[in-house]
Amino acid sequence: MGLLGGFFKKINQMITGHTPVDEAFFDSLEEQLILADVGVSTAMRLTEALREKSKEEKWTEAGQLREAMEAAVAEILTAGEHAPCLEKGRLNVILLVGVNGVGKTTSLGKLAYRLKEEGWRVLAAAADTFRAGAVDQLEVWCRRCGIDLVRHQEGSDPGAVVFDAIQAANARKMDVLLVDTAGRLQNKVNLMEELKKIRRVIQRELPDQPGEVLLVLDAATGQNALSQAELFREAAQVTGVILTKMDGTAKGGVVLGVQSEYGLPVKWVGTGEQIGQLEVFDAEGFSRALFEE
Repeated sequence: MGLLGGFFKKINQMITGHTPVDEAFFDSLEEQLILADVGVSTAMRLTEALREKSKEEKWTEAGQLREAMEAAVAEILTAGEHAPCLEKGRLNVILLVGVNGVGKTTSLGKLAYRLKEEGWRVLAAAADTFRAGAVDQLEVWCRRCGIDLVRHQEGSDPGAVVFDAIQAANARKMDVLLVDTAGRLQNKVNLMEELKKIRRVIQRELPDQPGEVLLVLDAATGQNALSQAELFREAAQVTGVILTKMDGTAKGGVVLGVQSEYGLPVKWVGTGEQIGQLEVFDAEGFSRALFEE
């Protein structure tokens, strides 16, 4: 996929060749998995599974573990529904959540561009009314994509913005409504209550929506991204993840971590700064690429 950098390089080196399989080997493997940002729990589970498999099969060399390692990682990555949940013939609401600075607004712009290119009729809603300049930034992206934006003044009620956006989307027979939300964390309680209110507005007007609540995570932040996944998962009822900055700068292990530790499938990955650099996540392709020579 061209976006892994050196993520599994050291781990690949460890499970290739004639290195003796002993406790020191497994300790080192666990450490390398943690350094690759897969998460402590996931690293421990993977290592323990390989340790038990090694005892069963009486393996003595690290190279004998390779196939089992590939299978274990593939099982993690392919779990869950990675395909975007979109249906023709109805209004699909996609809510984007996450902390400030992870690329939420940029991801919304890229996603709008991609969906429009695929033939979907797309409208955006600027429900981040708190951050100075957020609405203007989103408006720039919408102009680049050639889609309309429903916006209120800075400081307005985000729920009111979403209500108006749903009315506009229905009136214009739109296929997709993309909703940008605030990402401030100074007061977590207020932020989460705001997200819950937005969800209530959506579900009152469209009982089967939002179809997707996508948590935007910066892959380069590693373990910090995993803590954000924990914070947002329950409060926002997240259905999947957009990983930004997967352009070689990230170690990429966070892909395993969010899937394994929080049950959140990665749905899209941002692979660069350009408007077209957002890809549907290919779990099987990513899994294979991890272990390419």
